[in-house]
Amino acid sequence: MYVKHPNIKLPDDPDTVVWKYLDLSKFLDLLLSKKLFMSRSDKFEDQYEGTFSEPTFGEIKKLAENNPDFLKYYKTHREHVAISSWHINEYESFAMWQIFTQNSEGLAIQSTVGRLQKALNPENNFNQYIGEVNYIDYKKEYIPFDDLFFPFLFKRKSFQYEREVRIITDTSHTGQKLNDGLKINVDLQHLIEKLYIHPKSENWYKKLVIELMKQLDFDIAIEKSDLESDILI
Repeated sequence: MYVKHPNIKLPDDPDTVVWKYLDLSKFLDLLLSKKLFMSRSDKFEDQYEGTFSEPTFGEIKKLAENNPDFLKYYKTHREHVAISSWHINEYESFAMWQIFTQNSEGLAIQSTVGRLQKALNPENNFNQYIGEVNYIDYKKEYIPFDDLFFPFLFKRKSFQYEREVRIITDTSHTGQKLNDGLKINVDLQHLIEKLYIHPKSENWYKKLVIELMKQLDFDIAIEKSDLESDILI
């Protein structure tokens, strides 16, 4: 279930718009399973995911001189944390279409921070937290380590374009082993406000998506991409 965490910050406005760009296969898996896939934190392309900046790591190393398990715990903790990434933006993003969809058969889920909070179902055995990512200089800036979630809420400035809000699940207290990740129960009617179809997709594909939604009995608005608008000159 979603739990508000005192140390994790979110945009003040629950109507802040967030997006998830994904391929049709991943979207179908979401619809059929009614579960949201979360990637294990150390499986992301960014090898720094869940690690510390240089100033913080220097301090942790000093603390670990007489307690090697202290450092080992932080390293292995990444294997028990799963993340679902969402992009803050009032509008759809051309760059996000290119980065996160493999071809012209991609989709974008439009939601809000408030909807994400409501979508997380309480029957899971572990809590989910939602937080906004901070982008810092890992060579100079400090990441606090008095909270186990902080390493997963900081990224290098190179990733600032992502403007990320993330759902974070920590399974360490359950003893559950994560392979590539974890699927959590979600209420799709809360999770998905609108669905956008890739701006370069063919008409047959758009019809297929609409038909699939009907067959699966999902009453979710399907929007034409704003990037597909007709030229006016």
